[in-house]
Amino acid sequence: METVTKDVVLEALKKVQDPEIHRDIVSLGMVKNLEVRGGTVAFTVELTTPACPLRERIHEDCKKALGGLNGITGVDISFGAQVRGSKSGAGQTDLLPSVKNVVLVAAGKGGVGKSTVAANLAVALKMHGAATGLLDADIYGPSIPIIMGVKGEPGKVAVDGGFKLQPPLAHGLPVMSIGFFLEPDQAVIWRGPMLGKALQQLMGDVHWGDLDYLVVDMPPGTGDVQITFSQQLKVSGALLVATPQDVALADVVRAKSMFDKVMVPILGIVENMSYFICDGCHKSHEIFSRGGAQRAAERFKIPFLGEIPITSSLREWGDRGVPILVREPDSEISKVFLEVASKLAGQLSVVSEAARRAQSLKIISS
Repeated sequence: METVTKDVVLEALKKVQDPEIHRDIVSLGMVKNLEVRGGTVAFTVELTTPACPLRERIHEDCKKALGGLNGITGVDISFGAQVRGSKSGAGQTDLLPSVKNVVLVAAGKGGVGKSTVAANLAVALKMHGAATGLLDADIYGPSIPIIMGVKGEPGKVAVDGGFKLQPPLAHGLPVMSIGFFLEPDQAVIWRGPMLGKALQQLMGDVHWGDLDYLVVDMPPGTGDVQITFSQQLKVSGALLVATPQDVALADVVRAKSMFDKVMVPILGIVENMSYFICDGCHKSHEIFSRGGAQRAAERFKIPFLGEIPITSSLREWGDRGVPILVREPDSEISKVFLEVASKLAGQLSVVSEAARRAQSLKIISS
């Protein structure tokens, strides 16, 4: 029987590619704790996110790659996860150094369910095992406190000889919103410098702790808040929320154009209110047509991350301050949110690797 060595095993595992990043798992540094005991090979695959949607595929590819080696009588593969940062923005100050990935959830117009999507995706990422926070940057219409069922001014915590705001926990997530500091009927009429200062405080004066993902609910449209974020905060990318109608294409065009100008990558598009499943007949009804967001994604070559249906329970529990994933974790719509969150995490891993390689090439060229 041939003797199996670690070098032989690693060479075989170079045939296994991460399906999203399209590089082998050895060069990506994903193979950890490799041991060879007689004919048994044991190692850990460290995924780039606990929400990885292709874990089973990687597992099967590893077994297949090692199955052709003589001398191997057993393969023991375990999985771990280490989320990698993907923030970018040369020349900008990183106000959130303890946050690895900042995701802006945005829409070209209001009324598309952006805040509901942002809140539930944050919960979904946490349910996948990632340390996640939620920031409500919709200064003019903060609704995250209602959706997450949390209110009252945050407390303070001593940090590095000073004090920072301690975001309250809602369903296990640290949450921050300008809404915590406003009366229920108070309107925000800030512009320019006041707006920028408020956003800077929500980012830099909050003790978020170590997070894998910070999901940011942006105001609808394009304007001062988006520009402020691009100037003051290093971000990973934006997720666009659109509705099924063909008119959604125009909204995507505006949002994409704005993010292109401020050099924020588009991570994907989600189609909200995509269809309705009748309780009586259990058929799928396309109330607002269907596929407008997907066609926009195809036109602009942006990843399409999924379709979220209309359900009365999503609205009902959101009004009560309980995200649908918390109230009905096994429901079909919760499964959709979990799947979209997995795809989003996968796109962030792709962005992270692209940024790492670009930085390596920059160092080599200099």
